[in-house]
Amino acid sequence: MKRGELYRVHRGSRTDAKDYRVFVVVSRQILIDSRFSTVTCAPVYTSRDGLSTQVPVGPDEGLKHECAIHCDELVSISKERLSDYVGALSPAKLALLGAALRIALAVED
Repeated sequence: MKRGELYRVHRGSRTDAKDYRVFVVVSRQILIDSRFSTVTCAPVYTSRDGLSTQVPVGPDEGLKHECAIHCDELVSISKERLSDYVGALSPAKLALLGAALRIALAVED
């Protein structure tokens, strides 16, 4: 598992295709590789509002449609739930993700 990878996470026990959400791993790599059982992720939604805290993604990242990573909605997810690999962000998209996270968390450069 690496920072910038996208995973489909099922939300319940049903097998309905709408019963999942795609998340991108945003934790730093040292935490991902550690013994800790969870990592920080940002959800991917089909809605895009043009906010500076949203990163556009789509078929180039393994998704079916144009979507956006919503960095204002970070969650902690168990590593074991991140098993359905979808794709990965390019280095350019990783840079956009970093900028969006800094804005979302009000981190000064």
